[in-house]
Amino acid sequence: MTHVINTNQLLAEGLLTQTQATEIARRSRDTMLALVVNIVLTGGIIAASLGFVFWIADALGVALLGAAFLAAGVAILLKTDALYRLLGHAGTLIGAGMLCVGGTIELLDKYPDSADFVLIPLGVAVATAAAWAFRKAPKALRFTTGSVVLAGVGLHLIGLGVALDTMPGAPIAMFYLYAAALIAAAGTFVNVRAVTALAIAPFAQVFDTGTAYFHAAYAFYSPEPTFTILQMGALIAITAWAIPRTPDRIGRHAGILAIMAAVVGNLAFLVASLWGDEIGTSFYRADAPNYSDFTDWSAYRAALTLWEAEFIQISEHVFSAIWAALLIAGAWLAAATHRRGHFNASVTFLGIHAYTQVFESFSDEPMVYALGGLAAIPAAWGLWRLNQRMFTQPQPV
Repeated sequence: MTHVINTNQLLAEGLLTQTQATEIARRSRDTMLALVVNIVLTGGIIAASLGFVFWIADALGVALLGAAFLAAGVAILLKTDALYRLLGHAGTLIGAGMLCVGGTIELLDKYPDSADFVLIPLGVAVATAAAWAFRKAPKALRFTTGSVVLAGVGLHLIGLGVALDTMPGAPIAMFYLYAAALIAAAGTFVNVRAVTALAIAPFAQVFDTGTAYFHAAYAFYSPEPTFTILQMGALIAITAWAIPRTPDRIGRHAGILAIMAAVVGNLAFLVASLWGDEIGTSFYRADAPNYSDFTDWSAYRAALTLWEAEFIQISEHVFSAIWAALLIAGAWLAAATHRRGHFNASVTFLGIHAYTQVFESFSDEPMVYALGGLAAIPAAWGLWRLNQRMFTQPQPV
């Protein structure tokens, strides 16, 4: 398990030798630098592949340049030593990316009626072949073969998305669940937790939770925050159950999914703490009053309020209180069990929650601050005592 420690302090206390402290620092530095290199490399490969495809904008030109990059990359990987291997990975993946992206765009543009029938099995074939190579090839080639596995998964999911584009809600929801499971499985297979973390996007889309971008503004929306909170809570519970019962590699991927679920769940709580929730309204939006049928806003708003009253309603104040309690409990439990990611998420959203409520609910209610501050003091004392009783008692020999 990864822990946050101060090596200088441990060295001063005599708990570590200078050699041990130096080795810990070296490994930490190497891990962080490797992460930076991989982020820059991956971003460059994706940007170059997409840039060349849209810049050339010609199927034959993209295919020829992609094949040239691919051939040059493979030649570097086969003929040179480790010093130039990174360049070989880059060339190979830029070429493969151009062929995959260019071919997919060509299919969707020129053959839209049959694109899904080609992409679905093609993605399976590419991912399967690359997975075999990932297992059999030398470790030095796993970056390239693993990336092709992910490309195959992407082709397969694009094909399914195109095929189900006009389907009603239930098949789309099942597709999102399938996509989330497949992305998580692919990320675990290639052992890249950043890929596993991406599974949260389709998983959240089951209830249409997502994000949007406008000029100079980012937005998060959750039309069914109650369901989203329960959904993310269920994922956290499942991953928490799985982490101690699975090998460390799988447990680390389950852990990143749990952190992402905590982030999305907290964002859904933020929406609900501002707007409340009329549970299930998004599923019956077609039956809601239409603004075009009314002559003024007040009449429309009154009809919409009457329609929303038919559903189970939870006040934003209820969400605010429950969210605050869960954040405090979550921060304490995460700290007690060494879950740094959950601890950071809980503390961050505690700040967001407090900041939001100050301006939205209690900006002109000084008594609330006084009572809240007085209530926080015994709560902090209780958490301190609970920690002493549970985690600082002498352990039996």
